[in-house]
Amino acid sequence: MQAGATVVGAHFLGSTAAFVLGEEALLLVPQGGEGRPIATHAGAILSSACDGSRIITGGDDGGVKATGADGASTVIATDPRRRWIDHVATGPAGALAWSAGKQVFVRSPKGDERVLEVPSTVGGLAFARKGLRLAVAHYNGVTLWFPGAQTEPEKLAWKGSHLGVLLSPDGRFLITSMQEPMLHCWRLSDRKDLRMSGYGERVRSFAFTADGRSLATSGANQLILWPFQDKDGPLGKAPELRAPAQSAVAVMAPHPRVAIVAAGYADGMVLLVRLEDGAEVLARNPASAPVTALAWNAGGSMLAFGTEDGDAGVIDLSS
Repeated sequence: MQAGATVVGAHFLGSTAAFVLGEEALLLVPQGGEGRPIATHAGAILSSACDGSRIITGGDDGGVKATGADGASTVIATDPRRRWIDHVATGPAGALAWSAGKQVFVRSPKGDERVLEVPSTVGGLAFARKGLRLAVAHYNGVTLWFPGAQTEPEKLAWKGSHLGVLLSPDGRFLITSMQEPMLHCWRLSDRKDLRMSGYGERVRSFAFTADGRSLATSGANQLILWPFQDKDGPLGKAPELRAPAQSAVAVMAPHPRVAIVAAGYADGMVLLVRLEDGAEVLARNPASAPVTALAWNAGGSMLAFGTEDGDAGVIDLSS
């Protein structure tokens, strides 16, 4: 189907696929039904996240919105200075975070709100899976913040522009993507760090597999998988390579239950890659524009994809 604009994000609310468009709206597509556009922002949508029951979006209109599967959209917050909401993140038990400029806002599950200012414009946000702990990427490093604690936030330093951040499922490692074609990794127990290089372009998509044993990443003409199965993680180890192709992996999404990764390429192709043996299944033929969004439903039976030229669809793998 044609979404009407570039698809900048994809999520699932139960069996309803939610495509985040670059301008103003979401497109909600119930299983077996027609797409329904939902107006949310008065301008560009800059960020999105999903907690399974609602899509949180941030826009250049200074608004943070929550949209449910029924299409109802409510205002979570409005920046008093109408600054762009560059990043949003969802956390445990309904916690939310968003950023505007150098400031980060966290709303706890109880509704309490805290504000933190970091040294430069925020590059990315990520909650730990357990506890109210937030990682904030910015220029020259990362700030680790417990919003409910009185202690000072912890700083992890590495020169350069950090544009995305992720905590491992077990909370032992922190990974950032950088402006340069590389990732950076810290082992939090002793702050031992590692440059994760070998990419042809900036890594825009990275996530852990369902078992937490591998970090799957975009940024090369193949899927790159870093090992995290032991106490040292990727320190001193080389990554595994899967699904080589003529064009680069633009975005990827690990299956929520098994060791399979969906890889979307710059030529529009989507492959399903089984990590155990590298077996590939073609889910979408190459087309005219890069894949810009991929998302699995919670059960792993449906895969939503979106592209730069506004093509969107759901691949049903249940049969």
